[in-house]
Amino acid sequence: MAFVNWLKRNLVVIAGLLTLGYLLLPNVVVTVFSFNNPKGRFNYEWQQFSLDAWKDPCGVADMCGSLSVSLQIAFWATLGATLLGTMIAFALVRYRFRARGAVNSLIFLPMAMPEVVMAASLLTLFLNMGAQLGFWTILIAHIMFCLSFVVTAVKARVMSMDPRLEQAAQDLYAGPFQTFVRVTLPIAAPGIAAGAMLAFALSFDDFIITNFNAGSTVTFPMFVWGSAQRGTPVQINVIGTAMFVIAVLFVLASMAIGNRRNKQKA
Repeated sequence: MAFVNWLKRNLVVIAGLLTLGYLLLPNVVVTVFSFNNPKGRFNYEWQQFSLDAWKDPCGVADMCGSLSVSLQIAFWATLGATLLGTMIAFALVRYRFRARGAVNSLIFLPMAMPEVVMAASLLTLFLNMGAQLGFWTILIAHIMFCLSFVVTAVKARVMSMDPRLEQAAQDLYAGPFQTFVRVTLPIAAPGIAAGAMLAFALSFDDFIITNFNAGSTVTFPMFVWGSAQRGTPVQINVIGTAMFVIAVLFVLASMAIGNRRNKQKA
């Protein structure tokens, strides 16, 4: 009876932990097999513990080159989508203009549309324009589909902002630029950071849209897909593990900074 009561009290926590464990299980498998030393071409069965792949993560031809391309595209796509998405979010929340409702609806189309449809549409557009497929077409495509996620994240934050804080700054003779930099931007920063992180992850991870519009350019997801046809190098698991660890450390650092600021305010 005591166990049943304990289970009822902690059922939500247990379900959350089980769900989290299920979501993290693929990352654990990738991490474990990054230390494997497979006998054949495929890294699907555990053979022997080895640090060789970690000592030489660029040992596979063209892998680090494709990784560099993905990182560059993800960086510039994040920058472009974050700047445009932040401005669009502020415009949709703070201003009233014609076709505002239509713009609000159109923003969500890339999120609801199947990726293969968007990929084919973008390919048709680039071909009709006579554009050469490659780095720049991938970048334009990534900015376009990342934009919706940034707008959604920033818009939610802007809608929760108290306008009286900005009015108080204006009453203290702060100009529009000072009010934006010292009041509005710091309050909106968590939403902007969340949108930027989401955009970077989506851009770096994308395969379908990239594959349609890449031409001869090879990104890291495309390299992984191509390698899977011939064999899976252990170095792919190394890169995946490193990216996961960096993402976790970045989130933990952001949480620590946020907690420190909250303690200072208290």
